Amino acid sequence: MPVLEPNPQGGQKKLLLVLGVMLGVTVLVAIIASIAAP
Repeated sequence: MPVLEPNPQGGQKKLLLVLGVMLGVTVLVAIIASIAAP
């Protein structure tokens, strides 16, 4: 079974969504930190 299927199953789609949210939060924190830094 390939790691990323063209049509992901429910669990895999949820995993990708969680990873995407985590990445987004990390980027958001980095941007806020760079703005807040003197």
